[in-house]
Amino acid sequence: MPVITNVDDLKRIYQRRVPRMFYDYCESGSWTEQTFRENTSDFDQIRLRQRVALDMTGRSTAGQMIGQDVAMPVALAPVGLTGMQHADGEIKAARAAEKFGVPFTLSTMSICSIEDVAENTSKPFWMQVYTLKDDDFMQRLFDRAKDAKCSAAVITVDLQLLGQRHKDLKNGLSAPPKLTVKSVADMMTKVQWGLGMLGTKRRFFGNIVGHAKGVKDPSSLGTWTAEAFDQALDWDRIRQFRKMWDGPLIIKGILDAEDAKQALNVGADAIIVSNHGGRQLDGALSAIKSLPAIIDAVGDKIEVHFDSGIRSGQDVLKALSMGAKGTYIGRAYIYGLGAMGEAGVTKSLELIQKELETTMGLCGVTSVDKLSRDNLLVPQGFEGNWQG
Repeated sequence: MPVITNVDDLKRIYQRRVPRMFYDYCESGSWTEQTFRENTSDFDQIRLRQRVALDMTGRSTAGQMIGQDVAMPVALAPVGLTGMQHADGEIKAARAAEKFGVPFTLSTMSICSIEDVAENTSKPFWMQVYTLKDDDFMQRLFDRAKDAKCSAAVITVDLQLLGQRHKDLKNGLSAPPKLTVKSVADMMTKVQWGLGMLGTKRRFFGNIVGHAKGVKDPSSLGTWTAEAFDQALDWDRIRQFRKMWDGPLIIKGILDAEDAKQALNVGADAIIVSNHGGRQLDGALSAIKSLPAIIDAVGDKIEVHFDSGIRSGQDVLKALSMGAKGTYIGRAYIYGLGAMGEAGVTKSLELIQKELETTMGLCGVTSVDKLSRDNLLVPQGFEGNWQG
């Protein structure tokens, strides 16, 4: 086993071990992938302010997200098809998060169901839901999350319609994967992955098949998905979803200060600044460049979290120093999962925590709640000088 010192090391192993279809699903954005690329590259423009001769003993990454204690302000983001990256992937990721002391967010489009994850974990996790037209399905989804003792719901608002992701279309992405000459030839080279999949019964969208009206098997899923997303979504509709769930609520997919202000009025406990990892509107501003304006607009009125582009503990530190109260990793933990299963998710969290804790010390900060813009050197015009 090679020495693993950063998330990119996990990514290299992941690329070798997981079928191309699912690697591409993770490692891609929509259209030209400009926003996908800039989500990470824009972090490089921000420099860190080094401080010395300060007592840096007793440093701690511990904090809180929506009032819940966390080992560090880093949650596992909802990622669809996680159970196709590694057999029983959602269960393994949730277990790793639980043991580490950070939140795990289960996607509606997961392979393992809410009930699967609840049966195999002992602490509450978070449940992500899409804004679908089917009220009956939505209410039952929230009720199932409540029965599973989920401690928060995350409503994704930036997927009224699906951004075009060229690689997924060309690969014929599906769960389970369609058996073509190309896909079979690729899967035959991923022996470890294949043996894992043969050993599990969880190969379909566990939260939908058998739960959504008319979706009795995977073949009927495509029709349902095409019709399910609500292109007429508005803030009143989001308020209706709020009434279906009486627990802590987080709204994910805010990229504009005006939308952040609107989100204040629907009873959410937090918002997530996110562009869906560059998978929706290509050409949109990176999440880190969008964050300052949103912090300025609502940061003192609601808890602002950050998602899209984090691959390291330094990225976490930069987002927190910009004003975010919590962050999310998606691809970073998927790399670990695909590379090494549950142990790989744990490794990704360890790497990020170590880099966060070390960087805090070199910046002269002993706890995450003391991070601020004073720890950063942000270039003038970082957010862009755009015409009015």
